[in-house]
Amino acid sequence: MFYEIRRYQARPGRRAEWVHYMEDVVIPFQASQGMDVVASFVDEQDEDGYVWIRRFEDEARREELYAAVYQHHRWKAEIGPAVHDLLIPEKSLVTRAIPTPASPMR
Repeated sequence: MFYEIRRYQARPGRRAEWVHYMEDVVIPFQASQGMDVVASFVDEQDEDGYVWIRRFEDEARREELYAAVYQHHRWKAEIGPAVHDLLIPEKSLVTRAIPTPASPMR
């Protein structure tokens, strides 16, 4: 099992709009496709920063879920374009993290 920690930068002044879109559209859509969204955060020190975490059983499941989400017609036609409008894509950072043996996240 591993976690994907995703850090995004909303376009200046649009973080509240981004959070609303994430909570009302992106997260429910991804969950409906089987994605396990663990947490969602706003950055306390960066007024446009946002972080969220997804959990995967293994790489094969991640690939399966990525295909289900990002190849879906709704993502391509509606959600993806809205995401690119609200975020600065080149400032996105994705990190994979594996829980340590004593972690309660295991």
